[in-house]
Amino acid sequence: MASHGSSEIPAQLLFRGGRVFTATGAEPAGPVEAAVVVRDGRIAAVGPEAELRPLLGPATEVVDLDGGLLAPGFQDAHVHPTVAGVQMLRCDLSGQRSIDGYLAAVAAYAAAHPEAAWIRGGGWSMDVFPDGIPTRAMLDSVVPDRPVLLTNRDGHGAWVNSRALQLAGVGRHTPDPADGRIEREADGTPVGMLQEGAMNLVGDLVPVATAEEARAGLEVAQRHLFSLGVTAWQDAMIGAFPGNPDNFAVYVDAARAGTLKARVVGALWWDRERGIEQIPDLVERRLHGRVGRFNATTVKIMQDGIAENFTASLLAPYLDGCGCATANSGLSFVPPQVLQAAVTELDALGFQLHFHALGDRAVREVLDALTTARDRNGANDNRHHLAHLQLVHPDDVKRFAEVGAAANIQALWAAHEPQMDELTIPFLGPERAALQYPFGDLARAGARLVAGSDWSVSSPNPLWGIHVAVNRAVPTEAPNAAADRRPRRPFLPEQALSLAQALTAYTAGSAWVNHLDQETGTVEPGKCADLVVLDRDPFAGPPEEIGATRVRMTFVDGIPVHVADH
Repeated sequence: MASHGSSEIPAQLLFRGGRVFTATGAEPAGPVEAAVVVRDGRIAAVGPEAELRPLLGPATEVVDLDGGLLAPGFQDAHVHPTVAGVQMLRCDLSGQRSIDGYLAAVAAYAAAHPEAAWIRGGGWSMDVFPDGIPTRAMLDSVVPDRPVLLTNRDGHGAWVNSRALQLAGVGRHTPDPADGRIEREADGTPVGMLQEGAMNLVGDLVPVATAEEARAGLEVAQRHLFSLGVTAWQDAMIGAFPGNPDNFAVYVDAARAGTLKARVVGALWWDRERGIEQIPDLVERRLHGRVGRFNATTVKIMQDGIAENFTASLLAPYLDGCGCATANSGLSFVPPQVLQAAVTELDALGFQLHFHALGDRAVREVLDALTTARDRNGANDNRHHLAHLQLVHPDDVKRFAEVGAAANIQALWAAHEPQMDELTIPFLGPERAALQYPFGDLARAGARLVAGSDWSVSSPNPLWGIHVAVNRAVPTEAPNAAADRRPRRPFLPEQALSLAQALTAYTAGSAWVNHLDQETGTVEPGKCADLVVLDRDPFAGPPEEIGATRVRMTFVDGIPVHVADH
């Protein structure tokens, strides 16, 4: 039976004509046959349409699902909208998939912006280039006279031209920073690719985007996320970065002005050049970072890099191209003893901790730190989470549930594509490669799953991420699909999730990690009407077609924030 509540106020909306994925219950289940009534921005009732008729009034708007699916609004638990939005407004390479395409886009942008002192942008993919390394000579061929800095899609490297290196004074005798690497030619000359902390050698010279650019970036990013059904997110990088202003002020201003319609948790950046002496600054930022729909209540610690450039932190060394062990096991950006002290103090102060932990050593170091914090502080409701989890040692899978840490998955990466097959698997070896993205094992071990995209690193489309979580293969609609658009073989299919599990991770799971679960994340009476209408019911079709699903409408508090053109 439907739960009605007071009927004094007529219903605002009635959703009918399709099924509803409620995301309720201890175990993820499929959709139910039901209609949904919204009153005053909240879900008033869920049940058979005939039973809900008394709640309707002459002004009630009827939304015909037309056989589609109604679900809670998606929540992205790891995303960078301000950075992604500014990139969309700059030299955006994310729509290209070839060297010629990249260079043509850079040339066109430079020609259209003759006033720009620097050509800034990004979104290129490492797998397009031989060995994942672009060169300064390539950029020099289209922009020889102005400095160029273009971050790659994962944000862990930058492609620069000769003019940028010259202005920064970076040459063959420039040492690598402790947290990065300058890719070099045989004689030591920089090739034009800067990894991790080496980006700052040039990035510190890049003019910071104006406040107007940053505000415009957030606005265009919010519109784009709404078009994909995302109604809330956790921004995993709140702070100032090369070429970008401090997005803390951008969010606070948008929240005060009411232009921030989504619900946003901000993860304050942990400066790895400093230690625990920065904690009072983070406490101060949290104090002033709770405004309207924005809450800066989290601290983001980036513990390692990425596997493709050999900076992910591993328990055993990377292999070389011949399959022999090297001397490189990656980088742990925060020394374990500092990490344990910082995590313990931040946990005691009530911060949520959001970790970038991609390699198996980084994952273990973070779980060790969380164990220490729990032993010293006791259990709490801070809801810490580890993002990316590309490589998790089997001994550590069960520890997520033991320490109460959520597994924050970026499912779109768990698939065969050139970056995986050419730049990762050969350098991990078959035994370790078989441990990647163990979503199924984590779920079976009782870990709470939450989900995010890491946009602008990869597409923010939740339905593509859900497709990969279920199929362990990239949807044919995605930019990184095979050139012939044929499905690739599944990647470690034993680690697949069910559609209900994946959808729950992107709704109720992420709402939980965002401390929004009392208000959002499920379709049940009393919750805010943050909802998404899909153009089909993905449960009714073959799993291989999940990625073709589109968002028809997105609602926040029962108000449409996106309506598809067709």
